[in-house]
Amino acid sequence: MALNKSQLKNRIVSEMRAQGATSSGQYSWVNRMAEAIANAVVDEIQSNAQVPVTGGSSAGTYKVE
Repeated sequence: MALNKSQLKNRIVSEMRAQGATSSGQYSWVNRMAEAIANAVVDEIQSNAQVPVTGGSSAGTYKVE
């Protein structure tokens, strides 16, 4: 499964709403904060995560994309 910034943002917004945050209105930062968090998480994982495959003909370490 590929990482998707938009889907992660929506999930973060949903979780914040469940905790009582308001995602609408002139002064709400929920959507902007969720987008910043989602972008940072996906970028960090795609830049640095590695998956070790320990057996078979595909053995090795691979970058997460």
